[in-house]
Amino acid sequence: MRVAIIGLGLIGGSMGLALKQADFEVVGFARRGEVAQRALAIGAVDRAEADLASAVEGAQMVIIATPVLAMKEILAQLGRMLPHDAVVSDTASTKEQVMGWAQQSLPPGVSFIGGHPMAGTEISGIEAAEAELFRGCIYCLVPGENASEEAISLVEGLVRKIGAKPLFLDATEHDSLVAGISHLPLLLSTALVSATCKSPQWPKMAKLAASGFRDLSRLASGSPQMSRDICLTNREHILRCIDEFSKELGKLRRLLSEGGDELEEAFLRAREAREKWLQGG
Repeated sequence: MRVAIIGLGLIGGSMGLALKQADFEVVGFARRGEVAQRALAIGAVDRAEADLASAVEGAQMVIIATPVLAMKEILAQLGRMLPHDAVVSDTASTKEQVMGWAQQSLPPGVSFIGGHPMAGTEISGIEAAEAELFRGCIYCLVPGENASEEAISLVEGLVRKIGAKPLFLDATEHDSLVAGISHLPLLLSTALVSATCKSPQWPKMAKLAASGFRDLSRLASGSPQMSRDICLTNREHILRCIDEFSKELGKLRRLLSEGGDELEEAFLRAREAREKWLQGG
């Protein structure tokens, strides 16, 4: 089975490596020649094309793994290239707008199944790609209105073959859920780095910063373009989460100001909630 991957960064490159291990034929497309050549060198693709039409020609499935806002134009181009029975998916961190673009741009016979692997690192680019990136992770799937049962089964089977666990969701529900557990942490990490690095004391603070700062600031090392696109395509859900977080931070500020035992109780509740999550509860 031939799969065309549009975009060969961390996710696209890792997808290629994982699919190659599962005996798929993989054709890649990247706008930058050096990225395509690197994908070939590490074995993420069997063939790399500089032309989108050549990359998707003869592919049974097309996977778009570009930054979110770039997908609108790519879907418009694919709508003029793909046969009526084509299967298309994506790997975007947001789904509502992507599903709308697909519905608008792709012919009725093309099956679009939105996808979002809950996996990744703060390091972007083909150099960070790894075949085991998706193993054991949840892989969200959002079938489009015109998606056939056969196409849905095809994408679900691909997800299982790369070691991930498919989870079917509605696009709105997906975006609401990931706003709190993925996109809000990205903004918190960015705010932490901004607040501390702007301090006149930062040169000395930097020497003391260790695992706690490293863990909380990790997401700030991600691709600025990816981060921007995620926020702009999930704006309302993220704004709601920021408001909720601000309320919680305000409560902690009040408890700290008052200096009573309730501050310790707040820490205790948070620890218990996290332990429950870690244990699968």
